[in-house]
Amino acid sequence: MKIETRRPMGSTAKLIIFMLAIMVLSKIASLYVEWLWFQSVDFASVFSKILLNKIALYVIMFAATLALFMFNLHLTRRHLGPIEEPIDETEEGRTIIYLDQDRSPWQSFIKGRNSKWIFLGVSIFAAFLVSSVAAENWLTVQQYLNRTSMGTTDPIFHKDLGYYFFNLAFYKFVYSTLMMALVLLIIALGAVYIVNASSDLLFGDWRQFSFAKGHMAVLLALVFALKAWGYKLAAYDILFSPSGIVFGASYTDIFARLLSYRVLLLISLVLAAVILINIFVKKFNWILISLGAWLVIAVLLGGVYPSLIQNLVVKPNEFNKEKPYIENAIKLTRQAYGLDTAEIKEFKLDNNLDINSSDYQSTINNVRLWDWQPLQTTYKNLQQLRSYYVFNDVDVDRYMINGQYRQVMLSAREIDQEELPSIAKTWINQRLMYTHGYGVVVSPVNEIAEEGFPKFFIKDIPPSFSSDLEITRPEIYFGERTKDYVIVNTKQKEFDYPEGEKNVSSVYKGDEGIKIKSFVQRLLFSWALKDYKMLLSTEITNSSQILMNRNIVQRMQMIAPYLHFDNDPYIVINDDGKLYWMLDAYTVTNMYPYAQPFDQQGNNYIRNSVKVVCDAYSGKMSFYVADNSDPIIKTYSKIFPKVYQPLDQMPAGLKAHIRYPEDIFSIQAEMYKTFHMMDPSVFYNKEDPWLIPNEIVGSELTKMEPYYIIMHLPGSSKAEYILMTPFSPKSRPNMVAWMAARTDGDNYGKMLVYRFPKQETIYGPEQIESRINQNTEIAQQISLWDQRGSKVYRGNLLVIPLKTSLLYVEPLYLQAEKNNLPELKRVIVGFENKIVMEPSLDQALLKLFNKQPGTANDVTQPANIDDNLSATEGIEGLAKLAREYYNRANQLLKEGDWAGYGENIKKLNEVISKLEAAAMK
Repeated sequence: MKIETRRPMGSTAKLIIFMLAIMVLSKIASLYVEWLWFQSVDFASVFSKILLNKIALYVIMFAATLALFMFNLHLTRRHLGPIEEPIDETEEGRTIIYLDQDRSPWQSFIKGRNSKWIFLGVSIFAAFLVSSVAAENWLTVQQYLNRTSMGTTDPIFHKDLGYYFFNLAFYKFVYSTLMMALVLLIIALGAVYIVNASSDLLFGDWRQFSFAKGHMAVLLALVFALKAWGYKLAAYDILFSPSGIVFGASYTDIFARLLSYRVLLLISLVLAAVILINIFVKKFNWILISLGAWLVIAVLLGGVYPSLIQNLVVKPNEFNKEKPYIENAIKLTRQAYGLDTAEIKEFKLDNNLDINSSDYQSTINNVRLWDWQPLQTTYKNLQQLRSYYVFNDVDVDRYMINGQYRQVMLSAREIDQEELPSIAKTWINQRLMYTHGYGVVVSPVNEIAEEGFPKFFIKDIPPSFSSDLEITRPEIYFGERTKDYVIVNTKQKEFDYPEGEKNVSSVYKGDEGIKIKSFVQRLLFSWALKDYKMLLSTEITNSSQILMNRNIVQRMQMIAPYLHFDNDPYIVINDDGKLYWMLDAYTVTNMYPYAQPFDQQGNNYIRNSVKVVCDAYSGKMSFYVADNSDPIIKTYSKIFPKVYQPLDQMPAGLKAHIRYPEDIFSIQAEMYKTFHMMDPSVFYNKEDPWLIPNEIVGSELTKMEPYYIIMHLPGSSKAEYILMTPFSPKSRPNMVAWMAARTDGDNYGKMLVYRFPKQETIYGPEQIESRINQNTEIAQQISLWDQRGSKVYRGNLLVIPLKTSLLYVEPLYLQAEKNNLPELKRVIVGFENKIVMEPSLDQALLKLFNKQPGTANDVTQPANIDDNLSATEGIEGLAKLAREYYNRANQLLKEGDWAGYGENIKKLNEVISKLEAAAMK
């Protein structure tokens, strides 16, 4: 009796199995922890939807590809012919039979008993490749299934634009998946047939079709039939062609490239039919002729013919040929960026400005003198308080403060554990104790305290308040710089804030973290987070919670990875005193016909469709739909019905702080500087291109950024919060227009463009900067400061429309070279042909208009010595005036204002001369 014994499994195989098991367990643990996190933030439906869609699409594509390969490989295996016996003859005509003929090992391999397992392995591998690529396109499938029409058609194929957003992407996905599967199948079958030494497949008489030839012919026919569909889909791409005079289909695209796609579609179908027919008629030369015709036509119609049309037909008469396509590009680009809804008005400039008018007080009282760059440095020096606190950014917003509509600067005081001293970077400190930041700093945009520092509405730890703006929940567990996970509700109390030489402790009172309910869960968390100390810690209990994904942008991206998020989250103080982060999110696509792209990815459609709110304490997020007209967000709302809420459901205290985002406004402004030209002739000749002007920031020339301002729009009855930017013509530095996006209430998102009369020359920002540089007094003062170990930092230049006038304001900061603490020392104001520089905005306006803003009468200035002397009474009056000039000169000397000091000394000398003359009488 024969006894079979099994060979023991090798150590290498055991190691491989062990590593695979570890990888599978690790993936399961990560998915489980991720599931718990989604559940803790009330978005478990998102996790389930994404995971199930990926799995479903993966399984479907895997099963379909596996079946396709198994069926074809089964046919191949069944029809592998016998290995040809070598036949030879002697000179006498005798047949020689070889008993031990040489066979290729590959021939034996594919015909052996194990070949079916090899074919199964090949099928599984191919199915894995196809399904892995396909599963990542789950959103494309869902968008197609939940597609929304837009109500607007393209001018060439007359299809609803929703077709390009949703249908076309899905069809291209199906096409690429099928083509990938067929190409892999042809490669696999071709290899099998060649290895089988079916020499007739390559070298035999092609007029005699074997099964191998017939099998490959059918697959090739399917490839060309599929290719014909690919040409049909590719024809739509001319709507996004970048090669013409404008983005989108041009004359050459319509009359050459579109023709080539249609002809190649027919040739591909003919070629597929010829290949199939040839199985029966055995006319192999038909296949060669069809292939040759396809290649020749592809080269001629795809390259040569369009070039001939462009050079011989279009260029000699370019404008007339391209005019309808230029009109298409102008119209659809304006639609894609919402520029078609912008209201265009004329700004009548007469400079008849009454600085005391109540219409201007809300604007004057909210002129932003503090720029975020120097203010962030000032906040850090004055309010950071401990090394581990950071101010990541400075935001600008508006609040009702003491009954007035005020624009303020504010910044969150976050905690950065990387800034802890090295000796304090222990596991307990970083995971259990230093868990959150504390409070915000708030200062008005226009007020200056002593020594040129900002005045604070909210400052210090614990927060102190100088207005009715207060905070009741200052802890910040989630933020821009906050990133590492922490564990709360442990035996170890958390550090809350420093108080003198002691630290105040606190306990997290929220329940939005992931509960650690058992040792098994702690084991899984420890594995998934790669933190073995969590498993060993005695401070963690079953009531402890893990706060993960604490970076607010990362949190939002995990819920909605298909949205594009703004670069500037901003902190908001709600009416109840709690802190919230707000962030704008956009829907974008690169499938808007004729629209000019705004980035390198080719995206040419953008909408500010979503407002996201995140509680800084609990991390709870809410997604609100801000643009109900956007078909893309409508589709996402169908896919994820539990994620999105109407904007009306946002709490009123937060809704009051919605602002039009700078990112999308900058994109719209970039597009408008070209696409304000709606006449195709003007557009073609580039007769009136605009630029976003430059300004000097610090000491560098840089492009102006949009800025927020509170102002009365011309014709408006009340002040409102707007975002604006000026425009200059490309060929001249003057100002030609300004654009604004309204932010408050029902007017949110409405765009306005104010054009200046073309016959008038309006000073542009670059001209104002030049006039500042050329002003002798200002230039001397800046030069003196720079020579005394200080550095002058020039702030943002603001162009401020005031009814029918323009005011230009630029702050000037001074900081010592050894002490990086900017101080706001001067304010430069321009009006008409005048430029002045004074220690405050009020003083500058006083000097410009001889009136103090908000007063009814003129204020007499001691600028004219004769006027002041006429108001004095004898020696006593002159002595009093001398004392005023002396005190003023000393004050200016302390401030380093040598020009002002010299002017007041000169006036003092004149007063002394008068005193001497009076004494001699």
